[in-house]
Amino acid sequence: MSNEDDVVLDFGEEEYDRDRVLKHPVAVLFHLLFRIGALLAYLLCGWFSDSFITNFVVIVILLSMDFWTVKNISGRLLVGLRWWNYVDEEGNSKWMFESRKNRKGTVTATESRIFWLSLVLCQILWIVFLFGSIFTLKFKWLMVAVIGVIMNGSNLLGYIRCKWGTKQNMSSLAKNFLTAQVLKSMFSSKPSTGQEQQT
Repeated sequence: MSNEDDVVLDFGEEEYDRDRVLKHPVAVLFHLLFRIGALLAYLLCGWFSDSFITNFVVIVILLSMDFWTVKNISGRLLVGLRWWNYVDEEGNSKWMFESRKNRKGTVTATESRIFWLSLVLCQILWIVFLFGSIFTLKFKWLMVAVIGVIMNGSNLLGYIRCKWGTKQNMSSLAKNFLTAQVLKSMFSSKPSTGQEQQT
């Protein structure tokens, strides 16, 4: 085989067909496969096995595969964002966030919607499972639901902070929104008449 037959591809530098709705169909498939698999395993595991340990291991493996896939692959490909956490020499936890500079050419609206909707909806479902296990007094399933909430929630928090900034930026954004709403309600409210004040 000659050297002329070798082709070197730069990962992430591929040309995409702009008419395609999904530019990364494999990433979308695995982004949804593991998280839906974990949810279905939680809901239907009693049909396949009576062993709690087996069900627990299967669900945790699916949650771990989902966590790794979303954090390392689908977030980068589907929305152009990446986050990670490390502990420095002093023992402080540091969050690092990255955003692809030219996301408009590589991120489609459909893929972005799939990414964010599945991230938020799955977190809501795990919270519902958490409260459901508390109200039905199934405390062994409470542990599984807590793991689901933590693993999905950490990805959700990481990507929210990656997209909209750190906690300080988010709190200042919330304060600005709240201030704008208060000012809007103050200036748009109708002036009270003297008859309304006399009771």
